[in-house]
This record gives sequence, structure tokens and C-alpha cells, in this order.
Amino acid sequence: MHYILNGHELVPADLFLWAMWYESADRRVRYDEVGDVRVSTIFLGIRDAIFETKVFGGPHDEYVAHSDTWDEAEKAHELALWFVREDAGR
Repeated sequence: MHYILNGHELVPADLFLWAMWYESADRRVRYDEVGDVRVSTIFLGIRDAIFETKVFGGPHDEYVAHSDTWDEAEKAHELALWFVREDAGR
């Protein structure tokens, strides 16, 4: 199963529609930098990884969280950002 976005809402899509949409869609939910560490949350639209939050750099490098909704993705991003900021403050 694949999904595309209509605003923040998931819309089921077949592989062809998903691929066409995915090619040009703005899939970013949120992006932040804390020093040289980046936290990125994007829409993937794949059944087991609809939204993905990932940390690049620092002690939590390669941390990954998957979410099923836009709201959950925003919360996952905030949590990852909190971890990164806590480490930056030490």
C-alpha cells in the first residue's frame, strides 16, 4: 500500500500514482539544525514507513522513528529535536 498527501491527510494510492506524485511533491514535514546535527522529518508514503524522522550527526546519528500520521510525525520530530538539544546543552 502506498499513500500520497492531500494537505496533511493520507490518500491511498497505487504504485503508479504514488510514484508520479512522489517525484515532484514537497514531502518535508519539518527540518531543523542544532549546530552540525540535522533533524529531518519527511513523508515517504510507504505502508511501513509513512513518515520518517531521522537524525544526522551527533550522538544520536542515524536515529530513526516512523509515524503513521502528520501529527505523530510532528511529535516524533519534536522528540528527536529534544534529544539533540539536550546533548548540545551538555
